Amino acid sequence: MTRNAGGSVLEIGAVPSEESLLCLPCLRTVREKIGINLDGPHQFRDFTIRRENANAMTCFPDESFDTVLCNATLEHDPFFWKTLEEIRRVARKGALVVIGVPGYTKLDLDIAKDKWEQIPLLRPFVRRGLSWLTASTLTLQVHHYPGDCYRFSIQAVRQVFFEEFKEVEIETLMVPPRIIGSGIR
Repeated sequence: MTRNAGGSVLEIGAVPSEESLLCLPCLRTVREKIGINLDGPHQFRDFTIRRENANAMTCFPDESFDTVLCNATLEHDPFFWKTLEEIRRVARKGALVVIGVPGYTKLDLDIAKDKWEQIPLLRPFVRRGLSWLTASTLTLQVHHYPGDCYRFSIQAVRQVFFEEFKEVEIETLMVPPRIIGSGIR
């Protein structure tokens, strides 16, 4: 995905460390960087993190941001749909919105079928077919920050997170999968 982030940027779930998305080199020259987190306030490098609940971002008026970033946060949000409503509210028309979540997706085990068949212990299972292995999928381990509520599908990211957005792009990265979606409000 190649998208241009700029203008006034909000990160939901920002942390006061180099791991914050607000530290990305592509955001070096943006006009404004603001983060929110339940355990703020913090000041880090060239941005402030406010103490704010993403389910009701009362400190921001409608259409405040040109870019909204949210990664590794919605799975911890018991009411993530409220946060999605707030993202739509605070993002300006034409704003770039990028959301990353742990997901699940079908594993393509047939790629390694020839190699697996060479292992004597696995040969009988491989010959019967691998569909039984793909009946479930890997997901990111439970990680309590402060809780861990959800895992998402590509379909949910496309249809729920980016409903009514334009130019939606969804990618699945890593194993276990992370789903990264972006769209224009």
